[in-house]
Amino acid sequence: MASFAKIGLNNKVIEVQSVVNEVLHDSNGVEQESIGIDFLNKLTGYPIWVQTSYNTHGNQHPEGRPLRGNHAGIGYTYDATNDVFYAPKPFPSWILNESTWLWKAPVDYPTDEGRYTWNEETTSWDLVEEAV
Repeated sequence: MASFAKIGLNNKVIEVQSVVNEVLHDSNGVEQESIGIDFLNKLTGYPIWVQTSYNTHGNQHPEGRPLRGNHAGIGYTYDATNDVFYAPKPFPSWILNESTWLWKAPVDYPTDEGRYTWNEETTSWDLVEEAV
């Protein structure tokens, strides 16, 4: 299945649809994003769709062919300049890593076996559960 993100105001993803791969095939049997966009445009009457890959996360893909940074989700942003999707910013202090297109805390997550939660007020990790 191929996935397509419906892009709304401010380049926000407002829907993600799956399309059977065969729908994207041209006359030579090669998948073409534009054919999927045309299909969804005719089906929904909505013109702005961008293909996304369920297997892409952190700008990585198991087969070595990442597509647009991350798989799109509702509320994600489509950055047309960089041709990538990224999630909503989880906390005001976090920074977008433009290599992975993932948000990163300004302080690294602790390396011990404990569980932590982010504390935006102190911009630090608070211990939730110590390692056993």
